[in-house]
Amino acid sequence: MARSALSRDEVLDTAAALVREHGPGALTMRRLAAELGTAVTSIYWHVGNRESLLDALVARTVTDLGTIDPHGTTPAERIVSVARTLRRALRERPHLVAMVHERGLTERMFLPAQRALVHEAHAAGLRGEDAARAVRALQFQVVGYVLVERNRERAPAQSPAEEELWSEEPAGADPVLARALAAPIDTEALFVDSVRALVDGLLAGPSGETGDSAVGRGPYSH
Repeated sequence: MARSALSRDEVLDTAAALVREHGPGALTMRRLAAELGTAVTSIYWHVGNRESLLDALVARTVTDLGTIDPHGTTPAERIVSVARTLRRALRERPHLVAMVHERGLTERMFLPAQRALVHEAHAAGLRGEDAARAVRALQFQVVGYVLVERNRERAPAQSPAEEELWSEEPAGADPVLARALAAPIDTEALFVDSVRALVDGLLAGPSGETGDSAVGRGPYSH
């Protein structure tokens, strides 16, 4: 029996889950109705046709990525937190982000994160072109890192794999390095390290101190 009560938000939630898991091609009105246990006509009543549904999902994705809540005690820490939040959001919804891009709304989607980064760049003492360069460098770092991650995850199995190559490599003068390169990659830790290094360089003060050194050293600095 078709259900009698259904909300627009429930339709969008279920549609978004289908797209996240299977991609936009899997989102048909019939399949969506089956997932919701309702009639196709009920779906049309709540969200219109499939194109209207996709538009609504894109709008919701743009809104979702607008929720940026920096945390930390220094601008450098808060910038790192913005980068981590943005990376996580992009990784959680790759198909939806691709739909946003196809509809020409990518820059709108990134605007809240840019605004958060501008705020922290100003708090760190950057202004004008220096602040703009920092914002763009961080955005490119996050997006580029996510693209590399996605490419590695979707690539065919490599034989020999990186781990095997470095396991067979003569240790030479740095056996610890060889063992480290032979170990699986901790992508989260690598991301944080790369962003922190970038932030330290971007926030470098006139004296040559970097990152939190220029604005109050935070707990991750060494």
